[in-house]
Amino acid sequence: MKATRQRFDAFLFLGPAVALMLAFFVAPIVVNILVAFSDMNQTVRFEEFPTTKQFNKLGKLDSEAFLGIEFRGSFYRALALTASFVLLTLIIFNVSFALILALTTTAVPERMGAVFRAIWLLPRMSPSVVYALLWLWVVDSAERGLLNQVWLLFASEPLNLRLDHPMAVIVVANGLIGASLGMIIFTSAIRSIPEHLFNAARVDGAGPLSIVRHVILPALRWPISYITIYQALALLVSFEYIFLIMGPARSTMTMAMLSYTKTLAPGIGGGQYAYGASIALILIVVGIAVALLMWRLINMKSLLQRPRIEVN
Repeated sequence: MKATRQRFDAFLFLGPAVALMLAFFVAPIVVNILVAFSDMNQTVRFEEFPTTKQFNKLGKLDSEAFLGIEFRGSFYRALALTASFVLLTLIIFNVSFALILALTTTAVPERMGAVFRAIWLLPRMSPSVVYALLWLWVVDSAERGLLNQVWLLFASEPLNLRLDHPMAVIVVANGLIGASLGMIIFTSAIRSIPEHLFNAARVDGAGPLSIVRHVILPALRWPISYITIYQALALLVSFEYIFLIMGPARSTMTMAMLSYTKTLAPGIGGGQYAYGASIALILIVVGIAVALLMWRLINMKSLLQRPRIEVN
């Protein structure tokens, strides 16, 4: 009777969460797989199923090519841009800059640090369109652009960063707003470090840098690992800021953008639902591979183990 009651309670509490996960995570993946192995187009019909026709558009078998597959130039370019975008944004902003923000805001008086973090979080809490419009004003190639208003004080020609350095624009735009999550997580972790560890380090003659290296960073191992995995997966499918700031430009055509242009972009190749789904499926596989690799490298399994010593 007790075991039945426990199973019923488990179903009662976990049932809604499982249903939501099946409806909004598992079902879309299954539908994407079905569409990817079909020839669905603007008619939204299956005339051939199953078929690998869409994957043949991305590449063809070639024994002399890398991994035995010769990919199309557009797919190669999207894959390279995605890798560059993810690595640059993750390393420079989502982890490193977020850690700097956390260390800085915990070193100043608590109220001042809280105000700074609240201000930094405003873009994340505001609509994406508002944030994108702000960046469009900042990098505007005309003299009215915020950056050019400062630049023209020292130079004669205005900057056109969207045309000359498009990757830098989307990396900085995504990175500055993405660093806020790491800042909050790292700040919470730093606040949880026992004060006596800092006092002991100071008694032993440790300076600020030594305290960061020997006290704070070891305590941030797991928060940094979590942020690295989570943000890497989020950046793989990042879309909205790239689209709103740059549009479907070839210079910033990541995998997510390429999938969008092949399915929903009017006038530039939209309506190829199966083709776009095949690109999305490859992106899903890449995401799973990245997650498993980082899980193994960071040894996240040890984080989920039961503690050897339980304190009552």
